[in-house]
Amino acid sequence: MKDMAVERIRNFALLGHTGSGKTTLIDTLLHRAGVHDRLGSPEAGTSAADWTDEERERKISIWTKPFELPVQTAAGEFAFVVLDTPGYADFAGQVAAAVRVADAGVLVVDAGAGLQVGTYRAWRLCENAGIPRAIVVNGLDRENADFDAALASIQEVWGRACLPVTQPAAGGGAVVDLAGAEVPEDGAAAERRVALIEMAAETDDALMEKYLGGEALTPAEIAGGLRRAVAERRLVPVFATAAKSGLGVEALCEGLTNLLPAPHERPLADAGGTAWDAAPDGPPAGLVWRSIVDPFVGQLSLVRVFGGALRAESEVFNVTRGQKERIGGLLVLNGKKQEPAAVAVAGRIVAIPKLKHTRLNDTLAGAGETRTLAPVDFPNPVTAYAVTPKTQGDEDKLAQGLSRVAEEDPTLRVERNTETHELILSGMGDVQLNVAVEHMKRNSRVEVDLHTPKVAYKETITGTAEGHYKHKKQSGGRGQYGEVYLRVAPRDPSDEEWFEDAIVGGAIPHNFMPAVQKGLVEGLQGGPLAGAPVEHVKVTVYDGSYHEVDSSEVAFKIAASRALRDGLGKARPVLLEPIMKIRILVPETCMGDVTGDLNHKRGRILGMGAEDGMQVITAEAPQAELFQYSSQLRSVTGGRGTFEMEFSRMETVPSNIAQRVMAAAQKAREDEE
Repeated sequence: MKDMAVERIRNFALLGHTGSGKTTLIDTLLHRAGVHDRLGSPEAGTSAADWTDEERERKISIWTKPFELPVQTAAGEFAFVVLDTPGYADFAGQVAAAVRVADAGVLVVDAGAGLQVGTYRAWRLCENAGIPRAIVVNGLDRENADFDAALASIQEVWGRACLPVTQPAAGGGAVVDLAGAEVPEDGAAAERRVALIEMAAETDDALMEKYLGGEALTPAEIAGGLRRAVAERRLVPVFATAAKSGLGVEALCEGLTNLLPAPHERPLADAGGTAWDAAPDGPPAGLVWRSIVDPFVGQLSLVRVFGGALRAESEVFNVTRGQKERIGGLLVLNGKKQEPAAVAVAGRIVAIPKLKHTRLNDTLAGAGETRTLAPVDFPNPVTAYAVTPKTQGDEDKLAQGLSRVAEEDPTLRVERNTETHELILSGMGDVQLNVAVEHMKRNSRVEVDLHTPKVAYKETITGTAEGHYKHKKQSGGRGQYGEVYLRVAPRDPSDEEWFEDAIVGGAIPHNFMPAVQKGLVEGLQGGPLAGAPVEHVKVTVYDGSYHEVDSSEVAFKIAASRALRDGLGKARPVLLEPIMKIRILVPETCMGDVTGDLNHKRGRILGMGAEDGMQVITAEAPQAELFQYSSQLRSVTGGRGTFEMEFSRMETVPSNIAQRVMAAAQKAREDEE
C-alpha cells in the first residue's frame, strides 16, 4: 500500500467476545479493499486473519495480528491499521497489547447474544487505557438477531452515550445512516438522529447556541461535533452490520473514518506524562508490543510508531536498553503477506527483522532520547502446570522450546521452582497452555507431559523451645566432635535478624561459628513436618562444647543442624500454605454456583459488587485448590466467568489436610531411599 499521511490513518483494535464476528469483519474489510482476492472464512479454515495451523485447527483467533488496508470513502482514500484480537479469555494478554498500541477500540457485539464476558473485558481495557471506542452490532443476518434489543442492553450497561449512527432499515437488506444529510422518516430513527445532533451541539458553545436558537446544523457541523464527542469519550457510536454478507460495512468504514481520531489528534503520553509529537518530521518513537519468531525471517519485532517516523536502512536508539540498533528493513504484515515499506509514520505498525538488542516493551527512538513509552501491562497468569519432557534427554530442547513460546506470548511464564524443583509453565488457562505445547511440538520438535504442580509449602513454629545435639564420632585416628545448645522462637517477619550468637566463655570457639550458621541455614531448608523450608524463626546459639583435637567445621555444622531439628520439633511446628486473592467476574445468574464452588475449595468470600453489568466476587482460597480453577470456573459458568489471581500470604494448613501432606512427604522420602 502507498504511504499515507498521518491525518488519513485510523488505527483501532477489533475487540469482543469469541464468536462475535471480529475475524469475519476483518476478512470482509480485506476483501473489500482488494488486499486479499477472495473472501476468507474462519469456519472454512480460509480466513486471512486466522491463518496459523493452531487457529485453523481450533477455529478461534489466538494471536493479535495487525492489518493495513486502504479504505475509499466519500472524503477520499484513508488507511485502516486494524488489530484483530482473540476473544477467548485465555488470550487476554494479546488483547491487552492491542489496546495499548491502538488509538481506539471497536467492540464487536453479536446481534443475537448481546453483551458477553469478552465484551465487558474489552470495554474495561479501553476504559483503563483511556482510548475512545465504537461498537459494532454484528450478525444482523442471523435468525435470532435483534439490533434494538442489543442496543438496549448496551445502553443499560454503558449509558446513553452509546448512540446508534447506523441502524437496520425497515425490511432489512440495508442500513440507515442516522448522521447523514437525509432525515430518516422512521420515528425511532428520527429520534436517534435528534440524539446525535444534540450530542454534536454539546461539544461546542457556538453550535449549542445555534441549535437552541432553532437553526439546523449543517452536515459538516454535525460530523465535527460527533468527532469531538468521540475523542472526548462522551460518545460511543454504534453501527449495525452483517459482516458475512457485507451489509452495513461500507457505512461502517465511512463512520470510523469520520469519527475516530487520527494519530496526530490523540498524542499518547509516555511514562513520564510527556506527549510525543506525531508529525512525520518530529523525533521518532515506537514501542515493541509483540515479538514473533518467523520460520523464514527469524526474529520479528512488531513496533507501533507513536512519534515522527521510522525509516528503513536507518539507525535508532533503544532507550530501554541504552543500545543503538540498525533497522535494515521495515515490513507491513497482512496475515501471511509481508510487504516492504520505506517509511512508517505515526499510527502505523511495522515488523522489524533481526534487531540485536531489542525485546518486548522496549522503546525505539532518536539518538539522545531519554523518554520511554509506557509498556504493555500484561495480566498475571492464573493457571500453572509442571512440565517434563516425554523423552529422556530432551531437557535442553525443552528449555529452548519453552523459552521460544514464552517470548512470543508474554503471559506465558516459565520458571524453575527452587523449593519443589519443578519446571513450571503458567498462563491464562488450559487452552492457552495446550496451544503452547502444540506450538512447541510443531516448531521445536519436543513433546512434554503436563502435571499438577506441587504446592510450595512452608513451615514455622508457634512456640519457644530448646534444642541440643552432640555430634561425637570416633573410628580410629582423629574423630569428630561438636556440641550445640540453641533456642528457637517465632520471629516477626519485619525482623531481619534471624540468628543470635550468645556464646560466652568460648564454649564454641569463634572460628567454628560460621560452620554453625551454615548448619542452621541448611537445617532451615527442611522442617520436621514435611521437609518444607522453615520461615520466621529466630535461632539463638547460647552454649556448646568442643574438643581440642577432634572438633571441626563439619562436626559443628552437623551438630547445629541436628540441634535445630530437635528444637523445631518441640516448638509446636505448623505447616503453611500459599493463600491466593482472587477477583472473579460472573453473570448474576452464576453467583450461587460460583460461591458454592468456592466454599468447597476452602475459599472465603471477602466481598461482592457489580461492575459493567457483571457481578464481582472478591475471595481468598488456598493455592492447592486453584491450579485448575480456570477450566473449573469455565465449566461452572458456561464459559461466562473470568478471574484474576495474585499471591496474598502464607497461612496455617488445617490439621486434617496437614496430616495428608505430611504423609505424602514421608512416602516420597521413603521412595527416594
